[in-house]
Amino acid sequence: MDKVAVLVPCYNEEKTIGKVINDFRESLPNAVIYVYDNNSTDETVKIAEELGSVVRHEYQQGKGNVIRRMFREIDADVYIMVDGDDTYPADIAPKMVELVRDYQSDMVVGDRLSSTYFAENKRPFHNFGNSLVRGSINSLFKTSIKDIMTGYRAFSYQFVKLFPVMSKGFEIETEMTIFAVDRNMKVDNVVIEYRDRPKGSESKLNTFSDGLKVIGTIAHLYKNYRPFGFSVYWQ
Repeated sequence: MDKVAVLVPCYNEEKTIGKVINDFRESLPNAVIYVYDNNSTDETVKIAEELGSVVRHEYQQGKGNVIRRMFREIDADVYIMVDGDDTYPADIAPKMVELVRDYQSDMVVGDRLSSTYFAENKRPFHNFGNSLVRGSINSLFKTSIKDIMTGYRAFSYQFVKLFPVMSKGFEIETEMTIFAVDRNMKVDNVVIEYRDRPKGSESKLNTFSDGLKVIGTIAHLYKNYRPFGFSVYWQ
């Protein structure tokens, strides 16, 4: 079993994956870095292999499918999950590991929305969507998670092995947040300095189609986890 595993889901991130690997290797020198490729057609895999990370593949398209395989295959005391787009700072990772290892957090959320996200992000509908999702979940589930859709998190072994991944795509972060809240798991928020994607690197998130899936996921999980509240709300 690894002490710390860094899990990086990737799809066509050749412009950024090298820096992500190097930054996390410097920040967490004893961690094992796993790059899970999701049918990239560029040089993502080649770069990751050349830099010595462990490269594995998920051939069913979608971030949720990648995370399902990651969580099933990797055993570690502490997990760091981070996107391969170089928007998240590696230097905060030791603090996130510490919260899981020493303070028994089950999930640590890398909170973009309390710092630089709205200034850095150039996609206004993404900004609106993140705020809407955060407000909806915190209201419906009576919690105070600062950033629902962040791709930067730390997890305990318990969380990873209990979490039943159902989502196929970008709604996965919403699902894991609601799961942790419903199970009354210990969740911590760590404010991070988000930076926008570098020039030439493109987001794979479709604001409208993926946004609708996220809203559908919230409604579905609220109905399952809070059936009485759901019936009262829709009367």
